[in-house]
Order: sequence, then C-alpha cells, then structure tokens
Amino acid sequence: MPTATQQVILGATGVNPVMFGNNAPLALIAGTCALESRETTLRTAETLQKLCSALGIGLVYKGSFDKANRTSANGARGLGLEEGLKVLAEVRSSLGVPVLTDVHECVQVAAVASVADVLQIPAFLARQTDLLLACGNACVGNGRAVNIKKGQFMAPADMGPAARKVASTGCQNIILTERGTTFGYGDLVVDYRGLGIMAQTGWPVVFDVTHSIMSPSGKGESSTGNRDYAAPLARAAVAAGVAGLFIETHPDPACAISDKDTQLPLASMEAFLRPLIELDKLTKHQQQAA
Repeated sequence: MPTATQQVILGATGVNPVMFGNNAPLALIAGTCALESRETTLRTAETLQKLCSALGIGLVYKGSFDKANRTSANGARGLGLEEGLKVLAEVRSSLGVPVLTDVHECVQVAAVASVADVLQIPAFLARQTDLLLACGNACVGNGRAVNIKKGQFMAPADMGPAARKVASTGCQNIILTERGTTFGYGDLVVDYRGLGIMAQTGWPVVFDVTHSIMSPSGKGESSTGNRDYAAPLARAAVAAGVAGLFIETHPDPACAISDKDTQLPLASMEAFLRPLIELDKLTKHQQQAA
C-alpha cells in the first residue's frame, strides 16, 4: 500500500499525543457505538486507556452523542449533544485521552469543537460540502482533526475531493476512514485496494473494523452483522499498512443500545489487538525496508 506523507498528531492541551500515519505505528480509535451513560463511558474509556498504555499504542476514545441515522425512528440515539459532550469532556480531562464524536449539522460544529479533538463526518454525510468546510474551519491551527468516514456509496478515489474540501480551509489534520461499501441490499464488502487508493490522497487511512462487518437494516428495524469476521478483516487491513483501526467495543454488547451484533466485547480487546500490533510492526518494517 502506498504510504501517505502527511501525519496527523493530536496533541492539544490536556491530552497525551496520538499520531496517525500510514508509515507510523498503529493507533486506535475505540469506544462504544453510542454514548449510553456516564458510567458505561468512563468504564470503557478507562479500560481502553489502561490497555493501550500497556500495549504501547495511541488511543482516541470515540462515542456518538447522537445516532442520527438509526434504521427505525424508534431506535435509541444516545445522550444528546449537551450531556454527551459533558461526558466526553470528563473522559478527556480525567484520563488525558483525545476524544472523537460525530457532527451531523453545521450548527453543532462549534459546540463539538469546544470539546472533541476529532470531529467526525459520518459516512452518509461524506460529500456534504458545508459540513466539511465548517469542520475544517473549526480545526485550523488548534491541534484538532477531521475524520471523514467514506460513504458506503463512494469509490475510494472519491475521498480525494472530500478531503480537499476540508484542506481548502487550511486544516491539515485530516484522517480518512474505510468502513465498507454497499453490495446489493443489506450487506457491505471491503475492497482492500481502496486503502491504497485512499492513501494516495496524502492523508492517513484508518480501517473501521466493526462497521465493515455490518449488514445494514439486516433485521428490518435495525442493523445486524457478524463479529466473527472482525479479526480476519482487521488482519487484512493491518497487513495493507493502515495508520489505525476504528473499533466499537462495549462491556456487554448484548445490552448495547445500538450495533449490539457487531461491537466487540470489551474484555476481548487485548487478545484482539495483540496479534494486530505485531503484524503492524512487521508490515511497517517491510515497508521501510522496501
């Protein structure tokens, strides 16, 4: 996989630096799908912080204050903007961990940027020019970053124009995330050639493990998926040389309010990550030697 020259370093005041680069050591974006409660969030974040510190990898904690694109109007959506940002701010201040959350509308950008180190553009909104520009403007010169999730309907090369919209604001901290491509109805596939194509834009590429194993709307009123495929898909992405992995994890996935079939059990994260870190070291060593 071609490596990007640009590195994104999250090093704003109050958080431990985390680097994303296609030729840098693997970094992790992880947390629950939705922000469900203060207690669950802090428990998950503290567990991940301790694990990543022991493993020697950088962590960005993620959690969505609003799951605005639920299959059903009756689906639980999270804590909401005000309470969700309050909880993320506590994670950031108490653990020194950078935090990431989605931004769905331009009106949310200022509030999210006051807390989050990474403003995430959801996959369904990856071509929304006003939102991309607003997030880019909020992340100029302050150590914050914009993570653009590739739309399920987009070719990998389409991420170049999306990233350039953000870059036009002067923001140089841009991450691109692969999360699978729509294949027919109710399923996603990953074309691993796309990781290299996205890296040619010059920006770090992250692989979203748990959304790539989803079957959107597979249960009619909700999505489903098969976490048995998480490990082989993650190994393939790490072998391709990605900058990081995006993983949703929960202390008890069966009780999660969203994506309960695809979130990884929090207790399994160490066993899941250890072989991937070793594979990443081998992959990056071979890339440097080539």
